[in-house]
Formats: sequence, structure tokens, C-alpha cells
Amino acid sequence: MMPPSSRLLAGLVLLLLPSGEVLAQDLGRNEARGADLSAAWRAKPGLVTRGPDGKVVFLFGEVQPSIVCSPLQVCDIELEPGETVRDALLGDTVRWKVEPATSGETGAQAVHLVVKPAEPDLVTSMVVTTSRRTYHLKLRSHPTQYMARVGFAYPEDVNAKLAAVNARMEASTLPGAGVPAERLDFGYSMSGSAPWRPTRVYSDRVKTYIQFPEAMASTEAPVLFVVSGGENRIVNYRIKGDLMIVDHFVDRAILVSGVGWSQQKITIVRGG
Repeated sequence: MMPPSSRLLAGLVLLLLPSGEVLAQDLGRNEARGADLSAAWRAKPGLVTRGPDGKVVFLFGEVQPSIVCSPLQVCDIELEPGETVRDALLGDTVRWKVEPATSGETGAQAVHLVVKPAEPDLVTSMVVTTSRRTYHLKLRSHPTQYMARVGFAYPEDVNAKLAAVNARMEASTLPGAGVPAERLDFGYSMSGSAPWRPTRVYSDRVKTYIQFPEAMASTEAPVLFVVSGGENRIVNYRIKGDLMIVDHFVDRAILVSGVGWSQQKITIVRGG
């Protein structure tokens, strides 16, 4: 029969410390699994590339960046412009120092974390919480090698740039207006139901453009009345394909098709 001391050690994980001392750590299955997953994430090589002015650029969120510093040198970790730091937490606060700094114009300043180790061959971790995200960093000190400037690329930046490109492409295909999309007023709402209900209404503050579904090209277009002073008024407009171009800056209008019980009506209101 196994002695009590042997049964106890069977449920322990034995770790050998650098000093040679053996430390017993009792980890449950989920704890061990979590530790393995975290270790695998920390060990991933990830993507690192060179940015402007010699900056070492990590892709944010892909891995835990490992930043190499050196005694008597400084590592400059630059965050995204406009991002404000709430906390910078170090695993080793005795032999590592972090000083904040800023660069750039007011309103678009970038925060810099200037990291300095006291001696070589140190390893610690740092967590930086900001107004936009949380950084999990690994810090290593080397006798001579170091990263002078460190920065990050953010996946959401790519999505934002794609959205801007799509907006410009859409603006270039907006029919009728002939002005940039940012100068158009899309603040119109519609009520009512009809097969020809417009897909969108916009204005350049001189003319108003009412775009219909493509299927309307084969049917009779509705009649437009502009509501002004409580009365329905007829104004000049023309149909060009699926687009109704109104020679008036419309605040409120009614589109009407048919008569009697079969009449269909759509109400258009700017800012409604």
C-alpha cells in the first residue's frame, strides 16, 4: 500500500526553481489546461515587421509581444494616437521602471511608455489598460540588444480604411448629385407602403433625388407633391431611369400612385 506521503505527491506537479529548490504546485485539470493554453499563446511567434522611423510593429491581439530592452537604454512603446492610458501594471516593479510620455498635437496625442530595466537577463510581464483596449506584454532584458521603438498595427484600422474606400466608391456612383457624398443630406425618412417605395432619398440642398427600385422602370412612376404651407404643390421634376430629380430642396413631400381604393402613397420627411 502506498504511504500517505507518496499518495500526496502523486497529485502534485513538481517544479524545479532556478536555485534548485523543488516547489510543489497542485493544479486541477482545468487549471493545467488553462495554463497550457496561455503558454501556447505566449509562445506563438506572431507577426512582427518594421514600421516608419525604425519602429518595430506588432499586430495587436495576435500574440503576446515580447519586447527586448537593455540596461542604460530605453524602450519606447508607442500606443495609438488618441488612446489614453488608465493603468500600467508590472510584474516586477523593483527592477523595471516605466515612465509615461506624450507626442503629437493636442487632441491627437500618442502616449509613449518608456521602459527601462535595471539589469540584464530579466523577464517580466506588463498589462496596460487604455480607453480602447488592453495590452498584454512580455518584457525581456538583454545585455546589449534592445528595441528602441515599438508600436502596433490594429486590425480595426484595416476595416475602417475599407469602409472609407467603400464610401468613396459608393459616392462616385451616386446618380444625379455630382458632389461628394459627405456634402449630401441623407436625413430623410419615409412612411407608407408601395411596390415602388423609394430605396433612398438625398439632397444636395439645391435639388432632391429620389431613387426607386429598378423594377419601377417598367411601371408608371408616381406623382410627386411637395407639401408647403399645409398645401400640396406641384414642382418641377423629371424621371431619369430609376431616379426622380426634383428641382427643389424638399422638406416634406408625398408620392401618389393610383386613385380611390387602389391608391398608394408614400410620405417623405426630411429629418423625420
